Amino acid sequence: MRHIHFILAGFLLCICCTLQAKNRVIDQPPFIVRNTTSIEVSKVVISDTATVLHIYAKYRPKYWIQIAPDSYLTDNNGETYQLRSGIGIIPGKEFWMPESGEAEFQLVFPPLSDNATSFDFTEGEKVENGFSVWGIQLKSKKLPELALPQNAVVHKADPNAELPEPVIQYGKAMLKGKLLDSRPNMGMPISIAVWENIKGDITDIPLDIQPDGSFTKEVTLPGTTPCTIYLGREHMLQFFMEPGKTTEIYVNLREASRRKSKFHSEGKPYGEMVYINGPLETVAQELNGNHLGIDMQDKLYQNIAALAGKDIDAAKAYVLQISDETQEAIDKLPYSASTRQLLTINNKLITNAMLSSVASILTSAALHANLIKREEANNYYQELARKVPANYVSDEDMSILNVPQAVLSNQYVQMASRNVERSGELAKAWGSDKGIFFDIARNVTLYRGIKNFTPLTDEQKATVAAMPAAYREMLTAANDELLAQLEANKKKTGYTINQVDANVSNEDLFTSIISKFKGKVLLVDFWATWCGPCRMANKTMAPMKEELKDKDILYLYITGETSPLKTWENMIPDIHGEHFRLTDAQWKYLSDAFKIEGVPTYLIVDREGNTTFRQTGFPGVEKMKEELLKVTK
Repeated sequence: MRHIHFILAGFLLCICCTLQAKNRVIDQPPFIVRNTTSIEVSKVVISDTATVLHIYAKYRPKYWIQIAPDSYLTDNNGETYQLRSGIGIIPGKEFWMPESGEAEFQLVFPPLSDNATSFDFTEGEKVENGFSVWGIQLKSKKLPELALPQNAVVHKADPNAELPEPVIQYGKAMLKGKLLDSRPNMGMPISIAVWENIKGDITDIPLDIQPDGSFTKEVTLPGTTPCTIYLGREHMLQFFMEPGKTTEIYVNLREASRRKSKFHSEGKPYGEMVYINGPLETVAQELNGNHLGIDMQDKLYQNIAALAGKDIDAAKAYVLQISDETQEAIDKLPYSASTRQLLTINNKLITNAMLSSVASILTSAALHANLIKREEANNYYQELARKVPANYVSDEDMSILNVPQAVLSNQYVQMASRNVERSGELAKAWGSDKGIFFDIARNVTLYRGIKNFTPLTDEQKATVAAMPAAYREMLTAANDELLAQLEANKKKTGYTINQVDANVSNEDLFTSIISKFKGKVLLVDFWATWCGPCRMANKTMAPMKEELKDKDILYLYITGETSPLKTWENMIPDIHGEHFRLTDAQWKYLSDAFKIEGVPTYLIVDREGNTTFRQTGFPGVEKMKEELLKVTK
């Protein structure tokens, strides 16, 4: 009998071992690329009955993420596996992140085929900004070799080369390149920011990515211009464009993904982050190196709690300390003299910007440390601002603005734009009104008027005619474009300018506005002409408005006097809907009443006049459509 027990026990042990042996576990599998840093696969467990993805999630504390119920896997043979269920998460439901901003859960799929060597995870093309991870490896700790294009080369930098002065010339520059390891419909918005320091402007340009990952873009520029390519919200790569020249970029998406990985960031690099040919190619190459500790702004905000409760003098000492530490790190970088020179310029400009914003930074620090309540923030800020002396940032420190090479920094536009009105004062302090800053200040003053829909006067045209060629050509082209746009606006329809009843009280203001549209679903947009996210959201929603044109939805736009009248009048012809421009007092009342802490802020009002949705910041087209459809049924 005991012998039988031993045999039975041995038999059961064999069965258990056999079952256990069939569970294949892949810890921290390498992957080729992902379109998000919010989720990563920490482990894959494959059995006869299921494939379980262990997910590590990192997102803003107390915000939610969601996994679409239609998510699926696709293996390297093209076979798909539909999501069955979640463990620790319910697909299709909001998953709220804890205070730490980190969490773990599991996703259960059917068992993968035995001959699968890799697979992709995706929420599907129908999910706006959906999560995807491609090339998750099952049988190797190494990724398949990346085949680099012939022109994707690493340039040898001259260690002693000085940073050249920028070319000042008006003309067309060409950008072309490719996203290596790109996938069709990646759901990762790709755009470039063009830091047009000579215009005092920043232009955001979306890139049209072809199915093979390639892209081209022609941009008209007034000189050598620093640019940044944004891969979604996670990665920023720096390069330069110049009139008459082509900049060629090959973006290594797998290296970009590795650097942001929880489990692989300390591993061996998958090559350079980006390969660049063109203007200042060696400087651009080194700027995109995997260096740490050279951005004092990041360091300052990462340790913002250290500023909480400090006075103006103590804050300045702390900012300068961080600046000195950053400069020490820059000086130790194994880079060429030209790259270290540009990083030094960046550091000086950022230091000046942080000191110029000290009252705002100290207010943010106090809020972060719960020293003050949000409703106390404005008074706290005003009190600090009154204590900042006029020479808090010295005129000598500001002289970096007149160094020609400073225009090659993507930090220049902020400080230069702030000080355009002080150009006369700075000329006295520096003993001269000559140099690149003063050329830019004269140019920016005229360009701002054009940007605000005010054509050049005859007197201004005479001033432009005497300016250097690049500035003259740029301003003339901008003015001609404006005149053409103003003519075109006269023929546009689809928008209405509304007047607020002069006799209505502030308490009845909003009711008076929406009463004109009784019985309709309203999307109310509190916005401003100077608000970049507002303008971008308006463009993004245009196709949705056309799609929902039969749903009896009315789009109502409200702004205030901070939106210049001429700018507003000439911007709204491209924003179809009902438009209101309020006085400062009216705007303040509605801002307080609806707790509007920033623009854009959206309200959805149903047919009975009830507010069913409210959000500051654009929630995305799909979310907006979902909320609108709830009240149109």
